[in-house]
Amino acid sequence: MSRSILVVLHQEHSTPGRVGRLLRERGFHLDIRRPPLGCALPETMEHHAGAVIFGGPMSANDPDPWIRRQTDWIGTVLAAEKPFLGLCLGAQMLSNLLGGRVCAHPAGHAEIGYYAISPTEDGHAFSSEIGAHWPSHVYHWHREGFDVPPGATTLAKGEMFENQAFRVGAKAFGLQFHPEVTYAMMCRWTVRAHERMAMPGARARHEHLQGWYLHDRSVERWLDAFLDGWIGRSDGVARGRTAS
Repeated sequence: MSRSILVVLHQEHSTPGRVGRLLRERGFHLDIRRPPLGCALPETMEHHAGAVIFGGPMSANDPDPWIRRQTDWIGTVLAAEKPFLGLCLGAQMLSNLLGGRVCAHPAGHAEIGYYAISPTEDGHAFSSEIGAHWPSHVYHWHREGFDVPPGATTLAKGEMFENQAFRVGAKAFGLQFHPEVTYAMMCRWTVRAHERMAMPGARARHEHLQGWYLHDRSVERWLDAFLDGWIGRSDGVARGRTAS
C-alpha cells in the first residue's frame, strides 16, 4: 500500500491538526495541497493510499472554478475505491457531488462550538465495526449543512443541523464536525474569527474552551479507532492506541 495520504487544505496557515498527527503516527506521509492557492490535485490516486479534504471559510456552493474542480475531483478518489474523508467543507463537497444539497439553516443558525450528536442504528453498527463509541459532543464551526446524498448511509444526527455523518460504500465518509481540532487550533479560531461567535446558535468562547476539557478525550479515542477502520496503518507500524 502507498504510504502517502493526499491532504487538501484551504488556507495558507491551515494545518491537518490531530488527523495529521495520527496519520503520521500510523506511518503515512502527508502530501498537502492547497487548491485555492494554486496547488493542483493529482489526476489519479495511483500514488496515494487515501485522501482527506478539510474545512474552510468558503462555501461548497461558491462559484469559484476551483470549488467545482475540487468537488468533481472527489469522484477520482471514489472511482479508485480509495479511502476518502471529508470534514465540514469536504463533507459538503462530497454531498454535492453525489446529488445532495448544501444550504444554510432556515433560521440562520450556526454551529460554532461543541454540540451533541447521536448515532443512528447504522451508526451504532459502525461503532461495533471500529470498536469505539461515538463521542456525545463534537466540535463544529459551520453555518451551512448538507443533505445525506442518495445511496449514502446516515451514521449520526444532531439537533440544530440534522445530518452530522454519513458513509458512502466501505471507505468514503463525510463528517460535519471537526475531530481534527486541537486546543491550539481552537484558541486560534476563536480569536481570529471571533465575530462568528455572535451568530445565532453559536457558543461563547469560554464554552469552547470548557467543552474541550469535557469532551476532547472521547473525541480523540473515537478518532483513533475511526482511522484504524478507515485507513489502518502503513506497513511496519505496530498497532497501539495513542495517548490522550
